[in-house]
Amino acid sequence: MEPYLLANRDVQVGTELPPLEKPPITRMQLIKFAGASGDFNPIHTVESVAQEAALGGVIAHGMLIMGFAGQALATWVPRASIKKFGVRFSAITRPGDQITVRGQLTAKEETDEGTFIKIKLQAVDQKGEVKVKGMCEALLPRA
Repeated sequence: MEPYLLANRDVQVGTELPPLEKPPITRMQLIKFAGASGDFNPIHTVESVAQEAALGGVIAHGMLIMGFAGQALATWVPRASIKKFGVRFSAITRPGDQITVRGQLTAKEETDEGTFIKIKLQAVDQKGEVKVKGMCEALLPRA
């Protein structure tokens, strides 16, 4: 399947990109992510430690939510086209939260190298609370 922006070069600034909806975060997912990422901080997997840290319970890894944002980007533009990607973490994510990543095309410019675009994105939970805000710059090569 061709990425959305690459296949639709006629998209205009302001275009809302197809959202990426993730299933609710599970404790098992957090354990697996700890192993995959090497982040074994027990606030992500051990309830009593998270309670002692005054977090109100286990919290998801911020980088897991950033990973969801990266997954969405890879459905919007080819990975090789991404030149810059950054996020700011806004709120804690907990097991049971269902994350949706939304994006909007905020800039588009034709250059000698291809189509330069900017995308703003955010990951929100089922209540609409913003967990991550971010941006991406990409250069789509000429077809």
